[in-house]
Amino acid sequence: MSVYKFNSILFDSGWKDNIYITTNSNGNIEAIDDIQKNTDFTIDLAIPGFQNAHSHAFQYAMAGIAEYHPINKQADNFWSWRNAMYNLALNLNPDEMEAIATMLYSEMLKNGYTNVAEFHYLHHDKNGNKYNNIAEMGERLISAAKNAGINITLIPIFYQMGGFNTPPFEQQKRFINKSSDEYFNLIEKSKQIANANDNAEIGIGIHSLRAVNKNEIIETDEYNIKKMPFHIHVSEQLIEVEDCIKKWGARPVEWLLENLNLRDHHHLVHATHLNSNEIKNLAKSNANVVICPITEGNLGDGIFPLTEYQKHNGNWSIGSDSHVNLSPLEEIRLLDYGQRLTTHNRNTFTNKSSGNSSLNSFKQMWFNGKKAMGSNRKNYFEMGQSLDFIEINSNHHLIYKTGKNHILNTIIYSLDSKVIKETYIGGKRQKNSKSIKQNFKDVIDKIRVRL
Repeated sequence: MSVYKFNSILFDSGWKDNIYITTNSNGNIEAIDDIQKNTDFTIDLAIPGFQNAHSHAFQYAMAGIAEYHPINKQADNFWSWRNAMYNLALNLNPDEMEAIATMLYSEMLKNGYTNVAEFHYLHHDKNGNKYNNIAEMGERLISAAKNAGINITLIPIFYQMGGFNTPPFEQQKRFINKSSDEYFNLIEKSKQIANANDNAEIGIGIHSLRAVNKNEIIETDEYNIKKMPFHIHVSEQLIEVEDCIKKWGARPVEWLLENLNLRDHHHLVHATHLNSNEIKNLAKSNANVVICPITEGNLGDGIFPLTEYQKHNGNWSIGSDSHVNLSPLEEIRLLDYGQRLTTHNRNTFTNKSSGNSSLNSFKQMWFNGKKAMGSNRKNYFEMGQSLDFIEINSNHHLIYKTGKNHILNTIIYSLDSKVIKETYIGGKRQKNSKSIKQNFKDVIDKIRVRL
């Protein structure tokens, strides 16, 4: 048993002072109160950990190296970037992917993420054949998360085709499950692995409407009777929207609303290009949009219509996606600034009950992020749940003597991840080890992707 005293800690109801949290030997919360007692640890200033609702771990190896644009060639866009990503995916073995993911997850912790939803489709070997353990690569991701110390929700992804009614490309051979039955076998094996690891949960997902035929999309949703978090890329690119209209007679989100019973366990990644009816009906469904502002900006996807979506009380969370930047603070402020630049207003996150931008956005990000992990939480800190939090440097010159109404705003809008002193999972400080960094460097030396 351990007792933590928090001089100031952010609860969903606001800041509270002189709070004592007691944990059991597993780091799960046994008591929360303000009764003075002997303590094992004293934390001056703390907030809950950020939730990373969308990750492609292997893409971290190419962060920052897709910014060289040869002149006198066709425009560099999402689709040309995708070819570079495929080339990386074709050349990683399980050991290499585990080393990359371990480094990534360690860096996520340093930046304040305590949970990650891993959108995983790199299933097979370099020839496109199944491993003896069909969930080998997913198991390596869970192992990476365990070694780094982060909580993971593994989302094995169903990827069947190369486009609407189009066979898969050679470059996609490591992603493909030919049928829903093949995919369900992968899910069941992945469940067994996740259930054997305390830090892991399992989800389910479709890569995109263009990647699975419509009947098996519906079948996959119906298979999910336990309401595991269901993730899908949708409407990220205008071409995808146009192709869906041509081939299926509806816009992507329109098709989902008409054919799936969208609820709060559905998580639509990006959903960048929506019309007004899609915005209204998607919000009404209580499904969640996972917005990845830095990656969407990096790829030139577009800007999610958050202001209109929030007018209809739509739910959203954030993800670092391709990991060109790992700061949740940057994600949230870029999300806000994109709206300010397009609407010419500064009150993106305010609502009828609160004008505090950061407190409001944090609640959206955190509670819907937890749903993306498969957890319907009611409070930031709950009995029986792991004590996960970020310790903030209260001596930072912009935090010092700052009023409670302005602390989180200062952190999100004016500071970077250096303001984070420590990230705790189950009440334990998480640290990068030298071996994690060296293993990552050894992989980079071998695959030579960053030359």
